[in-house]
Amino acid sequence: MLDVLAQRRSLWIAFVATVLLALTFPQLEAHYDISLVDALSDPTQVRAVIEDMTPEQRRAHVWTTATVDVAYPLAYGSLFVGSVLAFFGRLGRFLAPVLLVVVPVDLVEGVVQILALTNTYDFVDGKAVLTPLKFALAFTGLALTVLGWLVWSVRWLRR
Repeated sequence: MLDVLAQRRSLWIAFVATVLLALTFPQLEAHYDISLVDALSDPTQVRAVIEDMTPEQRRAHVWTTATVDVAYPLAYGSLFVGSVLAFFGRLGRFLAPVLLVVVPVDLVEGVVQILALTNTYDFVDGKAVLTPLKFALAFTGLALTVLGWLVWSVRWLRR
C-alpha cells in the first residue's frame, strides 16, 4: 500500500503540498497575529503563550491546528516515506516505518495543543516529549529525503 507513495506522481504531489502548507503557517501567524506553539516544547512557555492569547487568537490557533496542521504531517510524512521507498531500495522498507511515526506524533501534539487552547484539558507536559520527538523524526525524514533526491539527481544527470 505504501508503494503508491513512491510513485513519481505521488512524490511530486506530496512535495508541492508540503511546500504550500509550510508557506501557509507564517501567513496565518501574520494574518491572525498569533504565535503558533508547535515549535515550543517547554510546557511552562507553552502555557504562558496560550495565556497571553485573546479568545480570537486562540480560535485562530485551534482552526490552524485542526486544519493546516493536520494536512501538513500527512503531506510531509507522505513525501518522506515515499522518498525513502523510491530511493533507498530494500533499506527504504526499514526506514519507512520509522519515518511514518512522525505523522501520529505530530497529530497527537496537535490534539494536546487544541485541548490546551480550548481549556478542555491540560496535557501540555506531553509536549516536552512530543515536540522534540516530532522534530527529530521530521529532520531525519528531511535529511533522508534530500539525500535520496540528490543521489537520484546525480544518477539521472550521469545518464
